[in-house]
Formats: sequence, C-alpha cells, structure tokens
Amino acid sequence: MLQVVLLSGGSGTRLWPLSREAYPKQFLPLVGEATLVQDTWTRVAALSARPPIVVANEEHRFLVAEQLRQAGAPAPAIVLEPVGRNTAPAIAAAALQATAHGEDPVLLVLPSDHVVRDAEAFRAAVRQAQPAAEAGALVTFGIRADAPETGFGYIQAEPGEGVRAVRRFVEKPDEATARGYLDSGDYYWNSGMFLFRASRYLEELGRFRPDILEAVRRAFEGATRDGDFIRLAREAFAASPSDSIDYAVMERTAQARVLPVDIGWSDVGSWSALWSVSEHDADGNAHHGDVVAIDSRNSYAYARRLVALVGVDDLVVVETDDAVLVARKDRVQQVREVVARLKADRRSHAVLHREVHRPWGSYDSIDADDGFQVKRIKVKPGGRLSLQSHRHRAEHWIVVRGIARVTRDHDVFELHPNQSTYIPLGAKHRLENPGTETLELIEVQSGSYLGEDDIVRYDDVYGRC
Repeated sequence: MLQVVLLSGGSGTRLWPLSREAYPKQFLPLVGEATLVQDTWTRVAALSARPPIVVANEEHRFLVAEQLRQAGAPAPAIVLEPVGRNTAPAIAAAALQATAHGEDPVLLVLPSDHVVRDAEAFRAAVRQAQPAAEAGALVTFGIRADAPETGFGYIQAEPGEGVRAVRRFVEKPDEATARGYLDSGDYYWNSGMFLFRASRYLEELGRFRPDILEAVRRAFEGATRDGDFIRLAREAFAASPSDSIDYAVMERTAQARVLPVDIGWSDVGSWSALWSVSEHDADGNAHHGDVVAIDSRNSYAYARRLVALVGVDDLVVVETDDAVLVARKDRVQQVREVVARLKADRRSHAVLHREVHRPWGSYDSIDADDGFQVKRIKVKPGGRLSLQSHRHRAEHWIVVRGIARVTRDHDVFELHPNQSTYIPLGAKHRLENPGTETLELIEVQSGSYLGEDDIVRYDDVYGRC
C-alpha cells in the first residue's frame, strides 16, 4: 500500500523572477503546459489509488488544491503549515496524517518542484525500492551524477547493485571535491525524494529528534479541519525546531538506503538550470511562451507577452505580469540580492503576486490608481463567494463569460455575458457561479479605500466569517 506525499511548502526563492514567496516555482508551467506540482502528481499517479497527502504553506492552500483538481487527482488531504519548519517536521505531519486511521502505508515523499524527464524509469525505480521500504528501510533515490555539480548534496553508497546501504551523506562540495566524487563512481546527487513506511519514519524521528516529533504530534492533535484542509496548531508547530530530514534522520539512522537512478532529474533551482533541461533550438536557445530570437545564442526566455531577443548571448529574460528579469545566465543566482533590496525597501513585489487564489476561484488586479481598481475575477463552477458588504467602496460587475448569480440586498438575479450590475457602497451582496463553465467577469471598484480588509462577511461556505 503506497501513498504519495507532495511537499509544497517551499518558497522557490531561487527561481521566480523576483523570488516572491507568494508564488513559488512549483505552481508555474515551466516545462510544458502543466505546472511542476501537476507534473509531479501525474508522473506517480499510476503507482497509488490513494489520494495524495500534500504539505503546503497556508497561503498556497487554494492554489495547490485547484491545480491538483485540474490534474485529475483525487481530493487530497492538505496539511497546512502555519510557519515553515523544513522537511523533517513537514514529513512528520504527513506521516501522522497517513497513520491517523490505523493504517501504515509506504510513503513516497516528493518535492513538488522537480523535473523528471523519464517518468517511467522513475516509476520503475519506486517499484524496485518498495520491498526494502516495506521491510523497514528508509530509502532515498540517488541521481547518477554527470557533472561536478557544486549546488547539490551528495550520497556515498556502499558497493553493489540496486538498493544498497548509505555510507555517508556529504554537503555541497567545492568544484575540486565534486570532481573527485564524480570520478570515484560511488557518489550520487541527493535528490530529496524518499520511500519508507510512515511508522518507520516516525520511529526514527522519535529516536533521534524526539523534540521535533513531540512538537508536531501536539500540532497535529490540536489541528482544526476545514474540508480537505488540516490546519496544524500554530503555537505547537512553531515550537518545533526547524531541521531537514537529512540532518534529523537520514544521516543518523542505520536503516538509510539509496537506489541510484538515471531519470532525467533536475531540481530546476535556477533559470539557468531550467535552460539546461529545456529543448534548445539550433542556436542553443530555449524558451517558454511567445518568444522570437534573432542572432541570439544559448539564452533562455520565459514570456507571458511577446519577447524578442536580438543579438544576445547567454542571457536569461523573464517577463511576467509582475516583473521583468534580465540577467546573465551565470549570474541568475544573484536575484536573491534583488529580493533583499526589495524587502529592505518594503516593496510589495517581494511578497505578493498579482493573481490571488481563493477557494471559489481567483482574481487578478489588472489596473489601479487613486480611487479605483479593476480586477478580472474567475469563479469555478459551483463556486460561491461570501455574503458581504464594504464600508468604503462600490463595485461594478460586467460578465464576459459564463453565468453569474447575484445577490444584492433583497434581490437575487442572473447575469449573462455582456450584462452588468452595480453594487452600491454598504449593500449586502454575493456572487455565485451556478453554471458548468468558469464564470469570468470584470470588477471595477471605486471608493476612498480599496484594501482587501474592507470586507464584512455575514455568511460564508468556506468558514471565513
């Protein structure tokens, strides 16, 4: 019995154009049309009929739920971390959820922001490693190194074939050391993917880091449940030390095992890494979106609108709704210095994304100035916003696609494409989608204050009153 655990709580700070924590890389369609979190589920869905367990940041809860729904995943149990505490506590929370009803599945623990080019080879590796995990081993997957990479940790394996004992874990090396690892043939990149019984992980965590296990257990026992969301108790979880599974368990247990694999893996930790795993044209360029390259070589472009590259070499150009990044390919890691500057200047770009996801759908702030704001709102079929009012703003709604059911004080009526209505300041109102297609509308807000906290809720199916 195997159950997939997706770790989706990371910030993705090395990749997103200005490293915004609010919209990390796993939710982006970086390779193909699907997002990385959707690709992660799709490549392992055939291994288990059980719904996945997802460990996610509180702010990403609606985003991960919607993307997995679009990918056809059965309704997941989404464990929400109130604060980040690294992978050891996150996986402990997932293991407690997996064993909450007396079962003890084998957990396939996967970061949701990696690229795996050979999905069938990875599924075969999981099947090969499963007997060892069922017998009590804690198995990780080592990536066969093809370069002296200094950005990864390494695993030294005992000689042999298949699943074998781990001799030691080593930190990110300098280039000379990495080259020695590559030449030796018994070192592998640490992929951060694991396979073990839920109970075995909890046993080993309790043996080596009982403080982490106790804090997470208290947080899980004090959790509140809201539909598919399991909200860990904030104070208890925050009391847990922050530590990785490698430091807390894998480097200490005598039951660590590694299976070397060749699966076309990359953690796409930078835009240059993404260039390396993308398809290239004859001049070595790779791109996603509407890109035209003239007399340009070995460059990467990610575009929402048309981007033209003319006479450039070894550049990364990223154009999004929020920001534009232009950097030399070998300097993209310095984007974190830009983030530090933005945070020091208290710029919202460091923490906010223009498109915001909600349980009923999403909204995109497409224009704003003093006294007004324009949003594009999408409501999922069956989605229902709260019954609410505003103290400082009025709203105009124009339907462009789908059917809108509108409550405005004592009136309830429907709007179709090209129809509109006005919501006066102070009116109790609600928006619903009774149809079978996504409802899209343009909302124009006007008033003295347009902040999202200007909402008085009277009734809400998502428990936000």
